[in-house]
Amino acid sequence: MGAESHRQQARQPVICAIITVSDTRTEANDTSGKTMRELLTQAGHQVGFYTIVKDEPDDIRKLMDHLATTQIVQAVLLNGGTGISRRDTTYEAISGLLEKKLDGFGELFRMLSYQEIGAAAMLSRAVAGTYRDLMVFSTPGSTAAVRLAMAKLIVPELSHLVWEVWRQKK
Repeated sequence: MGAESHRQQARQPVICAIITVSDTRTEANDTSGKTMRELLTQAGHQVGFYTIVKDEPDDIRKLMDHLATTQIVQAVLLNGGTGISRRDTTYEAISGLLEKKLDGFGELFRMLSYQEIGAAAMLSRAVAGTYRDLMVFSTPGSTAAVRLAMAKLIVPELSHLVWEVWRQKK
């Protein structure tokens, strides 16, 4: 069975969590989180959880454990904290949790980003994979980066990826 036939079987709405990782953003100025919500709902998916969390690895890991334990969502989409500054620790928090990494996500994101912003794309440490039956995506926090990742990578494959994670649990 090929990818296209899997996509046909996997046409189901996904319940998602949106987590904005930032020391400064509020719900009022979280344009990246709003963009994620908008693109998800336009594609027929649901947002079952939303929050803004400080870029503190322990807080991010605790939140991921909560989402995995409560099973209120099937996918977690984080934005922010993927750069290389001292406060950018989302990558460390998330990559250490992932049980299966989708290396292609980060590679494709950086390739697409390079086409838009040039060599600065290498600063992104976007990552995706699975954690305790959750599909997890971690993207940069800029609204343009979120829009790119969502439109080109996440939204087109989200149902398929979640189906792959859950199909053998039935």
